[in-house]
Amino acid sequence: MTDLTAIILTKNEELNIADCIRSVKDLAKRIIVIDSFSTDKTVQIAKELGAEVHKHEFINYSKQFLYGLNETNITTTWVLRIDADERLTDSSRKEIEQLCNENMHTDVNGIVLRFEVTFLGRKLRHGGIYPFRKLLVFKYGKGTIEDRNMDEHIVLFEGRSVEAKEDCEHHDYKDLTHFINKHNWYAGREVKDYIQNSVTGQESGKELNRKAGIKRFIKFHIYYKLPMGMRAHLYYIYRYYIRLGFLDGKEGKIYAFLQAYWYRYLVDAKIYEYVKSQKKNKC
Repeated sequence: MTDLTAIILTKNEELNIADCIRSVKDLAKRIIVIDSFSTDKTVQIAKELGAEVHKHEFINYSKQFLYGLNETNITTTWVLRIDADERLTDSSRKEIEQLCNENMHTDVNGIVLRFEVTFLGRKLRHGGIYPFRKLLVFKYGKGTIEDRNMDEHIVLFEGRSVEAKEDCEHHDYKDLTHFINKHNWYAGREVKDYIQNSVTGQESGKELNRKAGIKRFIKFHIYYKLPMGMRAHLYYIYRYYIRLGFLDGKEGKIYAFLQAYWYRYLVDAKIYEYVKSQKKNKC
C-alpha cells in the first residue's frame, strides 16, 4: 500500500464498480467514489467494499473529478483517477506502488498508465487501440484536470511524468446498447468543445504530456480541417486497414466501424446540425 488516494466517478456502475475497487484496494490508502445519484446498487456495493461515497450532481467529468479533488480533504501524496470500467492488474498495481514510493521526493509528479481494451470479450491489440495511454496518477497539488466537456486530461503544474510498463485493463461489462447510447452522449459533449475551440482557437495541446498533446493537435489542426463526413471515412481506413484493426477479427471490425461511422460521423452530423441552426437563426 502506498500514500495514494483513488478517485472513481460513477453513475449506475453496479456491473463494474466491485472489480474496480478490488483492483485498487491493496494500493490505495483511501478510495473515494463520487457518485452522480446512481439508481442501481453502485453506492451499496462501493460502501460494502470499504469505499467512501460522496454524491454530487454531474455537469461533466472534469468538474466531477475536481469536486473529488478539492472537496474531500485529500491528505495523501498521490492521487489516482480511475474509471469504474478500468482495473489495475497485479503487475500494474505493484509497478505503480514502486513508482510512487521511489518518486516521493523527485521531480516525477505524474505517471502515465497503459491500458489493454477489451471489447465484446476480446482484447484489442491492433487498430491503434493498444496500448491506450493516460496520465492518471499524480502528486496532489502538482496537477489538475482540464476544464473540458469531453476528452479531458490531467495536466501537471510542474515536474515531469513517466510511463508505466505494465498493462492495466479497460473492461466494460455493459452491452452494445449502452456503448451506443454512451457514445451518442459523448458526441454531444465533444461538439460543445469543438464549438468552444472554433470561438477561442485554443486547442494546441501544449499543456499536455507529449503523446496526448500530439493527439490533441492532430485532432483540431488536421482531422477537423478535413471535409466533414470524409474524415470519418478516412478515420475508419486508418484504424481498420493501415493500423491493422482487421487482425482483431469481428470484434475489431465492429469496434472500428462504430468508432468511425457511429461516433466520429455522429459528431460531424451534430456539428452540421449546429452550423445549420446558427445560419437559420441569422436569417
